[in-house]
Amino acid sequence: MATALSIKDLKKEYGNGTVALRGVSLEIPEGDFFALLGPNGAGKTTIIGITAGLVNKSSGTVSVFGSDINTDPEIAKTNIGLVGQEINFNPFEKPLDIVVNQAGYYGIPRSIAIPRAKQILTDLGLADKMDKNAMSLSGGMKRRLMIARALVNEPRFLILDEPTAGVDVELRRGMWEYLTGLSKKGLTILLTTHYLEEAEQLCKHVAIINKGEIVEQGSMEDVLKRNESAHAADGSGFRGGRLEEVFLKLTSDK
Repeated sequence: MATALSIKDLKKEYGNGTVALRGVSLEIPEGDFFALLGPNGAGKTTIIGITAGLVNKSSGTVSVFGSDINTDPEIAKTNIGLVGQEINFNPFEKPLDIVVNQAGYYGIPRSIAIPRAKQILTDLGLADKMDKNAMSLSGGMKRRLMIARALVNEPRFLILDEPTAGVDVELRRGMWEYLTGLSKKGLTILLTTHYLEEAEQLCKHVAIINKGEIVEQGSMEDVLKRNESAHAADGSGFRGGRLEEVFLKLTSDK
């Protein structure tokens, strides 16, 4: 099986001396639904930024489907669809135009981009909104529009950085059903989320990062089994899901 993302000994130190990554290594197989989890400031978004070519690394190597992000950046980026944390499209544009214009950046002709964009927007439940100003969309609809924009170039690797933040339960479920379907068809997905129960149900593999270092990684089943004691009842009160307890165990400062 091909490797979608290969990261080896990745380090990042910012100009102010902040060390964001301390030698991170991980691999995501093609077709995987992979969770990258960690507290705020742990290094998740830095990894994503470096992979997408938005942040310069200090050292280490990153390749996407075998294309190094430094020596073959154009090929690497062509394989990536990125949904960032922040809403970053023009609210005065129509969703259809936003998605079609994104296709233009990849040299996709409008004769192909328009029907493709309409289909993706329809699949994401935005059929009746595609010709209205984007500012009229709800928060959840804006998130789905960002996913549509990331998918229009038919990437092989989709990166979702907190895609369901602020999205209500019904819209989140519909979004996950759609993305799970794409994963089953071969799309590789990297997910960061603070909704750990979603990651536990959706993802095949997981890596947990804390303070710039990977503290646990492997198949979801193996990670949960290796840390079963984290979920043992201790009479201290509220207990979370299995992955939540593992996460707290591995990232706690205690």
